[in-house]
Amino acid sequence: MLFEPINIAGIKISNRFVRSATHEWMAQPDGTPTARIGDLYEELARNEVGLIITGYSYVNPKGKSDHQQQGIYEDRLIGPYKEIVARVHEHDSKIVLQIVHGGRQTMITADNPYMLAPSAVIETTKGMTPEEMTEKEVLETIEDFAQAVRRAKEAGFDGVQLHCAHGFLLSNFISPYTNRRKDRWGGSTEKRTQVILDIILRTRELIGHDYPILVKLNVTDGFKPGSHKHTLDAPESVEIAKILADNGVCAIEVSGGIAEAGDELFRTNIDSPEKEAYYRDYAKMIKERIDVPVILVGGIRSKQVMEMLLKEGYADMISLCRPLIAEPDLVSRLRKGETGTAKCVSCNLCSDENGVKCNYDFTK
Repeated sequence: MLFEPINIAGIKISNRFVRSATHEWMAQPDGTPTARIGDLYEELARNEVGLIITGYSYVNPKGKSDHQQQGIYEDRLIGPYKEIVARVHEHDSKIVLQIVHGGRQTMITADNPYMLAPSAVIETTKGMTPEEMTEKEVLETIEDFAQAVRRAKEAGFDGVQLHCAHGFLLSNFISPYTNRRKDRWGGSTEKRTQVILDIILRTRELIGHDYPILVKLNVTDGFKPGSHKHTLDAPESVEIAKILADNGVCAIEVSGGIAEAGDELFRTNIDSPEKEAYYRDYAKMIKERIDVPVILVGGIRSKQVMEMLLKEGYADMISLCRPLIAEPDLVSRLRKGETGTAKCVSCNLCSDENGVKCNYDFTK
């Protein structure tokens, strides 16, 4: 099943492998994507990764989260992305642009001295409290996302992925831990999901109903049970996935964790099949409730686990990040039978501000 094709809302994908988004530290300071990013994606495409999801691209400079992060906030950025998309499309791969607003993970600078979020809930890793967004700011951000989708379409991307995970703005809205609003964007599960639906609606007004919109969804904030009164987890995250799928989202990538929950975001020492696919149970719950493909990420390393996840109905596609940093040719090697397990040891040394790459010494 790993090498069977799949169709996501008209995106014809040659196999079940997804390159999950990660920050690459390879854009210019103003967010312009570079040829170096194109090199990275083209290498993945050449090595048979069916669907490539780009590093997160900010929709407004006020929502930038890190140095050398990609942006999609102005039309002048369409051209450089076109060149990258064309390189990927020379191979049998598809590419989707992940778009994001940093929210409580926004980088504080002299030009941008504060964070915007649904509610003024302290971000404990930074010791900072964000500004609660006004209605005007929420509406402007909805427009920022919709215009970013338009730009992605004009650049030739096969679709977009809304980043609704990992403590960024859209996941701030869906989580009761970070969203304490009393207006139409806060309170019930449906209201906390509404901002995503508003983005989809405005996007449809701009470019029609046919352009694929995927979501990377937090299924849990990642806190230890009982440590917080209000937090996101199942079964509520399953209901959110159902709402999104019923309102035009064409695939959901299941992920989890925010920075304040500790090691949940980037688990280390994934050294046995039992530790792999740590969001599998969430994915299965969601897959049983929705009729669009479920993509699963999170510590997946071995072919036997990948095959099991597909055969036993946990997911429709397998999403990899760190293993493809260590071995960009992993998918082609799996297909040829040259390996059965990624060599990635989940050390997180690939988070390199000089450009994402594997820095583990395999000679040790």
